[in-house]
Amino acid sequence: MPYGPTPETTSTAPASAATPRIVAPSRRPHHRVPVRSPGRPARGARALRHAAPALLAYAAVRVFGAVVFALWARGERRDVWHLLAESWDCDWYLKIADEGYANTLGTQVDANNLAFFPLQSLLIRAGSLLVPEPRGAVGLAIAVVCSFLAAWGIFAVGDHLYGRRAGVLLAALWGSLPVALVQWMGYTESLFTALTAWALYAVLTGRWLWAGSLAALAGLTRPTGVALAAAVSLTALLALWRTCRAGGGTDRVRTLVGALVAPLGWLSYVGWVGFRLGRWDGYFAVQKLWHNEWDGGVGTLRTVRDLLSVQRPQLFLMMVTATLLASAVLFVLSVGDRQPLPLLVFTGLLLLIVLGSEGVYFPRARFLLPGFPLLLPLAAALARARTHVAVTVMLTAAVTSAAFGGHMLLAWSGPP
Repeated sequence: MPYGPTPETTSTAPASAATPRIVAPSRRPHHRVPVRSPGRPARGARALRHAAPALLAYAAVRVFGAVVFALWARGERRDVWHLLAESWDCDWYLKIADEGYANTLGTQVDANNLAFFPLQSLLIRAGSLLVPEPRGAVGLAIAVVCSFLAAWGIFAVGDHLYGRRAGVLLAALWGSLPVALVQWMGYTESLFTALTAWALYAVLTGRWLWAGSLAALAGLTRPTGVALAAAVSLTALLALWRTCRAGGGTDRVRTLVGALVAPLGWLSYVGWVGFRLGRWDGYFAVQKLWHNEWDGGVGTLRTVRDLLSVQRPQLFLMMVTATLLASAVLFVLSVGDRQPLPLLVFTGLLLLIVLGSEGVYFPRARFLLPGFPLLLPLAAALARARTHVAVTVMLTAAVTSAAFGGHMLLAWSGPP
């Protein structure tokens, strides 16, 4: 059920010509904003200055959403800290950090925590040695810091493909999604998105060792890390095959290593769970215990049908449904825009996993938060639009996100 330092440290431009790279193929539509010409990679303070508008835009929409939520919660006399740092899945990760994993499969969902991948809890446990109190502080800090690293990586991808304006809008759109408040909760979405964004950027710029390493870490963060691993490995192997056919290239070893390393995180945790439970399908047995099996989308369609047939469906579930439908449409647009292969593989597999599961329905919008490439068609369109149109759309998105964020934690009776 459940699920930084940047690659090349702070680079947001193609690799230096002094170090040959095997760059993933990317066909850009002729109507796109032209990408700046290749040159020396931006590093350090220069890279941060280049990304500053995106980080400021992201901070603006998230601070606005957090303030609205805090005032709303105060009006209802709810504990803001508990909701953001200790509730629902936050508590699962905190308990794993304190007590470790279950030794047996058991028969009750609430007695088995092996469905939660380990990286978040490992970071919490390490950080708690420095900041033991208050409870949940480390998990919340990880989420907030990683949200900015994610926004930076998302900007880097958008900037690389469609220009700086599109990159800024892409980061701001990601921070304005209906369930974006989760990005500043003690959940794994921010950590996973940061790893995903920089892994995909590393693929686009031919940094195969970074791409494979970050994908492996993502595979230790969420089950959907397998989608990122597949995107990195497939693109790397295709690049290696093309290089071998052409008889050139000096980075064959790095490319191959990146392809092989990418799935190791996901495979190692799934294998460890099987070993711990004494059965080869241990992890999948855990997922079955959580009623989270893949059925090809039959359960999702059934739930959507049932929701649409209810006279007054719950607002949060209708928002989840709208998000799923919009994501499917955006994926079709992404294919039509001929996005680079690694982005399409990642978002396609992410949608396949999320929409194809018969598990719980309400967290599906949250599960899709890392699928930021789906927002590229919107960001590119807004980048070409007049400024007042882009500003109006972004303000509307920010207000809507703040409203749904408050509703998600204060009016909806379940977890996000």
